[in-house]
Amino acid sequence: MLNTVNNFIEEGRKMLLLSKENIKKVFTMKDAIEADKIAFKLVVEGKTNSPLRTNIQVPKYDGCLLFMPAYVEDMDVASLKIVNIFPRNIEKGMPTAPAQVLLINGTTGIVVSVLDGTYVTKLRTGAASGVAFELLAKKDCKIGALIGTGGQAETQLEAMLTVRDLDEVRVYDLNYERAVDFVKEAERNFSSFKTKIMAVKSSDDAIDNADLVITVTPSTKPVFDGNKIKKGATISCVGAYQHHMQEMDPVILTRASKIFFDSKEAVLSESGDILIPLEEGIITEEDFSGEIGDVIKGTVAGRENDDEIIVFETVGVATQDLIVANEIYNKALKENIGTIWE
Repeated sequence: MLNTVNNFIEEGRKMLLLSKENIKKVFTMKDAIEADKIAFKLVVEGKTNSPLRTNIQVPKYDGCLLFMPAYVEDMDVASLKIVNIFPRNIEKGMPTAPAQVLLINGTTGIVVSVLDGTYVTKLRTGAASGVAFELLAKKDCKIGALIGTGGQAETQLEAMLTVRDLDEVRVYDLNYERAVDFVKEAERNFSSFKTKIMAVKSSDDAIDNADLVITVTPSTKPVFDGNKIKKGATISCVGAYQHHMQEMDPVILTRASKIFFDSKEAVLSESGDILIPLEEGIITEEDFSGEIGDVIKGTVAGRENDDEIIVFETVGVATQDLIVANEIYNKALKENIGTIWE
C-alpha cells in the first residue's frame, strides 16, 4: 500500500493531505527545531531562493494576506505558504494565522502535498525561539516569561520547555482571564515537563528575574520594560512582522551584548522592533551580530559568558516552512499517515 501511494504521488497522480492531527502523529517540537536549524543554515549559505513575502493589507479587519514561496535547488523541492494574519480572530475563538502550505516537487512542479499551514506555522515559529534559546541562552536557566497568548503562543512555550529545564514560566496577556485560560490548557498539554506555569497580572511580574523571555503579540508599543531585564537573559521577539509593530522595548537593544536575526534581509524589510530604533538612531547596523544561521555554522560566536543579554528577532522565512513541511511529508509517507486526494 505505502509503495503504491509513494509511486502515485511521485508520478503526480495523487496528493497527500496532512491535517494537524496527522502532523502530530509524526512530528515533534524537537523535530521542528532540527528542521529550523537546517533552514537557517541554508539561508546564510545562500542555498535557498525565498523572495520576501507578498503582503496584501486588509485594513477593514486589521488583517493581512501573506504569500511566502521558497525553493531549494539542491533538494529539488519548493513550497508556497498562504498565511492570513487576522488578530481579531482570537475574539472569535479562531486561529489568528490560518494557513496552508503547498509542497511542490521541484523536478516536475507538481504539488505533492497540502499541509495544515496553521500548525506548520506554529511549529516552525515556535521552533525558531527554540533554536535561539538552545544556541544562545545560558545552560542553567530556571525562569521563563511568555508575553502574549494568541495563536502562536502554545508552541513558543513548548519550544522554551523543550530546550531548557525550567522551574517556572510566567505568562502575561493584556487580558488576564485569557492568560489564566491559556495556563490551564498549557498545564494539561505540557504536564510531562514538570514546570510550574502561572498567569501573572503585569509584564513586570513576567520578566522579573527571567532567564528566557518570549514576546509574541501584535503590539504597536513595547510590552516590557527593557531596564528590568536581568543580566544574562535571552529574549526572542516574534510578533513584530510589520513596520508599525513594536513589542520590544528599544532600551534592551542598547543593553544587549549581541543582536541576532533569523534573516537580516527579512527583519530589515518588515520588523518595527528593529526598524523604528534604527530610524530613531537608537541603534545602527553595526550593532547587529549576524543571523542565527551564522551561529549554527560556527562562523559567528553565540553566547560567550553568562552575563550577556542576547536578543533574537524573528519574522519568519519561507525556507522554514519548506524544510518543516518536507520533513513532515517524508515522515508521513514512511508511516502511511494522511489522506490521499486523487
